[in-house]
Amino acid sequence: MATHSKATDAASKANRKRGGLMIKSLRNQMGYTQRELASKCELDYYTFISQIEAGVGKIPPSKLRIFAESLGVNPALFAREILKYYDPVMFEILFDSSPDEPTDYKTIKE
Repeated sequence: MATHSKATDAASKANRKRGGLMIKSLRNQMGYTQRELASKCELDYYTFISQIEAGVGKIPPSKLRIFAESLGVNPALFAREILKYYDPVMFEILFDSSPDEPTDYKTIKE
């Protein structure tokens, strides 16, 4: 029987929060406010950036590229990093790597 990991469990919340901190760090490195990043990412509501950074919301897959480009990072490496926080089991399977490895901000910058 298949199981589904709910986003409400403690581990999922903690992972999303870590991913949100990565987004916030990249946003701050670019010198953007949440409103500015939301505009660059073509989001209707800047409060969605706050939700992502708090680990409450997730970047929709259709917006990964525009987020990466807006944050000045390589889109493929950005997607890899986000997957580490949003779906650590899939990350481990695809990359044969621990999702607990720290984010190397220098590596994902273009």
